[in-house]
Amino acid sequence: MAARNEQYEQWLGLALSAARTALASGDVPVGALVVAPDGGIIGVGWNARERDNDPTAHAEVLALREAARHTGSWRLSGATLVATLEPCAMCAGAMMLARIDRVVFGAWDPKAGACGSVWDVPRDRRATHRCEVVGGIREAECAGLLRDFFEGHRDTPAGDFGPADPLG
Repeated sequence: MAARNEQYEQWLGLALSAARTALASGDVPVGALVVAPDGGIIGVGWNARERDNDPTAHAEVLALREAARHTGSWRLSGATLVATLEPCAMCAGAMMLARIDRVVFGAWDPKAGACGSVWDVPRDRRATHRCEVVGGIREAECAGLLRDFFEGHRDTPAGDFGPADPLG
């Protein structure tokens, strides 16, 4: 288990680098990647809603699209989705449709998270596909990047991203 957590921390480091790319276009700094069963990175994405004027241009969706192009298939069975923020309902639905086996993320999103906070799409008994959820990896670092971004973009203090002090 320790080796697994070390791997997750490394992957989150790559996702954090992708998240910082979003800052150049004024997008919320969320990054994601898709890791193949053999450990290779097959998709990388960062939020690009502002850049692309596209409400679906979330980091996770863009990473899934790149992974599907890379593999030549929309079925990403055995793959892991890694994101700096708990995926929303749209992204959780997309990863379920792609047959992702595991989602690993940094900061919890108690306002819009769909992997255990508000909803739990990946583990819903009614779903035709389920996946493992691993949250809170490098949580403080992922949450800090978001907090810093929102403090610079709002007149009021940013909310907290994490289970200890949820957004209200």
